[in-house]
Amino acid sequence: MYKVNEVFETIQGEGSFTGAPAIFIRLQGCPVGCSWCDTKHTWEIKDELRQPLGDIVIKTAETEHWAGVSAEDLIALFVREGYQAKHVVITGGEPCMYDLIPLCDALHNKGYSTQIETSGTFDIKAPAQTWVTVSPKVNMAGGYKVLQSALDRANEIKHPVAMQKHVEELLQLLQHTDTAAKLIYLQPISQQRRATELAIAMCKKHNWRLSVQVHKYLGIS
Repeated sequence: MYKVNEVFETIQGEGSFTGAPAIFIRLQGCPVGCSWCDTKHTWEIKDELRQPLGDIVIKTAETEHWAGVSAEDLIALFVREGYQAKHVVITGGEPCMYDLIPLCDALHNKGYSTQIETSGTFDIKAPAQTWVTVSPKVNMAGGYKVLQSALDRANEIKHPVAMQKHVEELLQLLQHTDTAAKLIYLQPISQQRRATELAIAMCKKHNWRLSVQVHKYLGIS
């Protein structure tokens, strides 16, 4: 059973899939504790806030409510809602708190591609064909460490930055990681001007890429 906070169809706004139509599955639960997190309503799993999946889909505001569902329930929902996107992004919360192999396998069998967005602080249980985006969260309040196994598994590493120390953290993380086949992105925290200018400068210096949250500029989910 997967604890789902939201399901919606939109355009992927970050990283290498920017601009691609996508179905987002937002899972409930995250102990990492990022201070700038924009989905703090997904952190806690409260049994009294469990709802039917139908109520989750028609949410009009961010809430801590969640639904317990199977992979088959989600695929049936996609059909019922008439979603056309064939790319599915599993996010959170921290999705790697869950074993995502059954969900991803079920989606692949129905012709969907899958992507996971994770902090890199939990073991990644996903099929080989799933695209893994690791956004490493370093020295957060929850005390979790970024796992080398998560960095090794990543197809892209998308690091949030606001100041130079965040760049130094990324360089340290990458010391023991083979990045030859990986895409490395810097993403300015909260679209701040100084953070954006820093990210651009560091992308040019290290031959990395810039990821801006396009969906926030467009004002969409």
